[in-house]
Amino acid sequence: MRAKALIAWSSGKDSAWALHELRQQGEFEIVGALTTITETFGRVSMHGVREDLLAAQLDAAGLTPIRVPIPFPCPNEVYEARMAAALADAKASGVSHMIFGDLFLEDVRRYREEKLAGTGITPVFPLWGRPTDALARAMIDGGVETYLTCVDLKQLPLAFVGRRLDHGLLAALPAKADPCGENGEFHTFVAAGPMLKHRIPVTVGEVVEREGFAFADLLRDVPGRA
Repeated sequence: MRAKALIAWSSGKDSAWALHELRQQGEFEIVGALTTITETFGRVSMHGVREDLLAAQLDAAGLTPIRVPIPFPCPNEVYEARMAAALADAKASGVSHMIFGDLFLEDVRRYREEKLAGTGITPVFPLWGRPTDALARAMIDGGVETYLTCVDLKQLPLAFVGRRLDHGLLAALPAKADPCGENGEFHTFVAAGPMLKHRIPVTVGEVVEREGFAFADLLRDVPGRA
C-alpha cells in the first residue's frame, strides 16, 4: 500500500512539477492539495489567483482541495494555528507525508521540518537542490504553461507581471534573478502541463500594485464570454 500524502499547493509551477514527478515515480498516493487562501480577497495567498481558477486547476489535476483560510494581514500565530489544525485533520485521515516544491532556501525548509516535527507527517522535497535554470527549462520543454501572477517590484520590472514563463522570459530576466523565482522574484499559475488532464484557458485582466508587489488578475477564458 502506498503512503498517503498531501501536496502544499500554491497553484504555481514548482508544486505542479513536484506533483508530476512524484506521480511518475508512484511512491505516494497524493490525496489532496493544501492551499492557503487569503479570505479578505478570496485569492491564493501571495499568488493572487482567484478561488474559481484554483478550483478549475485542482479539478484538472485530479486533486481534492483542502482550503486553509487566513486573514490579511495575517499574524504568524494565526497562520500557524490554522495550518496545525489542517495538518491534524490530515493525520487523522491517514496522511503520513507532506510534499513541498521548495528548491534551495534552507530557512524555509528548516521551518517546514520544525513545524512538522512530532506531527507524524514527514516532509518531502522532491525538487530540492536542482539547478534552477535547468529546472525552469525542463518545465517549459515539458509542456508547462505558466503565467507570472505576482512580481516583486524591488526585484523585477512591472512589465514582467502577467507574462508567460517561456524561454524568452528566462532570457530577459535580470542577471541576479533566479530562473524559478525562488527568492520571491515572482509567483505563478499553471494553466496547462502534464500534471493536468486538460488546459485551463486564461486571459490576463487588470494589473494592480500593492505594498511593493504587482499582481496580474488571471481570468478563466470561458467560451462565449463577451
